Amino acid sequence: LLLTVCAIGIGGTFQYGYNVSIINAPTQHIHKFLNETWSSRYQKELNSDLLTFLWSVIASIFSLGGLCGALIGGSMAIRLGRKGALLMNNLIAILASISMGISFPTGLFELLIAGRFLIGINSGVGLCVQPLYIGEFAPKHLRGGLAMGTSIFLTGGILTGQIIGLRELLGGEKHWPLLLSSSCIPALAQLLFLPWFPESPRYLLIDRGDELSCLKALKRFHGSSEYRREMEDIQRECFALDGEKPKKPWQLFTDRGVRWQLITVIVMTIGQQLSGINAIYFYAIYVFEQAGILAEKIPYVTLGTGVCECLTALSCVRSNYVGRRCLIIGGYLLMTLWCTVLTFSLTYQELYSWMPYLSMACVFAFILSFGLGPGGITNTLTAELFVQSSRPAAYMIAGTVSWISFFTVGMLFPFIVNGLKQYCFVVFLLECFFVAAFIFLIIPETKNKSFLEIKKEFHKLNFGRNA
Repeated sequence: LLLTVCAIGIGGTFQYGYNVSIINAPTQHIHKFLNETWSSRYQKELNSDLLTFLWSVIASIFSLGGLCGALIGGSMAIRLGRKGALLMNNLIAILASISMGISFPTGLFELLIAGRFLIGINSGVGLCVQPLYIGEFAPKHLRGGLAMGTSIFLTGGILTGQIIGLRELLGGEKHWPLLLSSSCIPALAQLLFLPWFPESPRYLLIDRGDELSCLKALKRFHGSSEYRREMEDIQRECFALDGEKPKKPWQLFTDRGVRWQLITVIVMTIGQQLSGINAIYFYAIYVFEQAGILAEKIPYVTLGTGVCECLTALSCVRSNYVGRRCLIIGGYLLMTLWCTVLTFSLTYQELYSWMPYLSMACVFAFILSFGLGPGGITNTLTAELFVQSSRPAAYMIAGTVSWISFFTVGMLFPFIVNGLKQYCFVVFLLECFFVAAFIFLIIPETKNKSFLEIKKEFHKLNFGRNA
């Protein structure tokens, strides 16, 4: 089970975290490349507005690719299987790496844009299919811990990108094309290792009707003495679905039986993106400067934020015994607290010498709280709230909402920060509080429950108390 999670994660959410992270290091070098390419091609200087526009396209086209990946990820998982979809997805990553790698020697910045778009598609598919795959083969009592592999590899990708992007490694002027094309390495690793592991047993039995292959997969995942209980659970779900075909995303919006599950996933996904984590990263550099850290040392201190996320994701594997509901509510409430403290500390930053250190502590505490709740549990709950026929479509909807929110935050965030300054955290603390209240009132505990048991928990909400 653990080896399968690793084989899935290295080419799944690791790619997302890695490619979000590495684009920051070579910003100045890409600007120089754009200027030189434009001058040699058109014999005139690239004006600053057009330079800003081209850079914005390179940075934001990743989100558009991710949205496209989310829209096709569920269909790929249905047609090719969970494992087949991830294996095919690596071909997109390799093509993206080649495009970004040869953009500099060929002098074609258009290849850089195309490569970022393709790696965005790869990340969108990975974010959709990886938690879907893990959620389906994990046994009930280990589902929470194994599903945290999604978060662990995402945060591991961010941290790895921060390290590889240091100027002493691949973040220097000579090596930045290698940095951007290095995403082919995780893709090749997954192509090498993932074929040795079984397909999702639930997909094999419920979607394909292949009982023999399902039994073989369960024996490999759960052992020859423990697989029967899981097989009975899958058979019960298969019987309850009664041959129901996988649903399309638009069908979920008209299905009363999943109304509140769908609302829950949408609220949690938007809440995760609008929680203020982007504002924290934006203010981190300012907070570190105010604390007296030299500018050239800040990239190394920023690594601490990546380490925080990784440690939190790892600790959530052990702390899942308290339940998903407790973790995610606690995470949002703690983020509300740190937003409040950080607003005060940034407001009175100049008055007291110890305030910058309080702000720095709040930055790390917020990141830890985000990893504890929204960062780690959201994808796990998406897998648990839906039965087999609705799950791929639910991940397509969740992925679409996530990427649209991600893009919207990227577009509006600079205006929010410029307009409200440190008081932008008041907006985020209110959002965190209301999401925590929604989860407290709506979402039942899902720990150690089968997908059919969780569906029954939502039955009263969807059809009324007398249903």
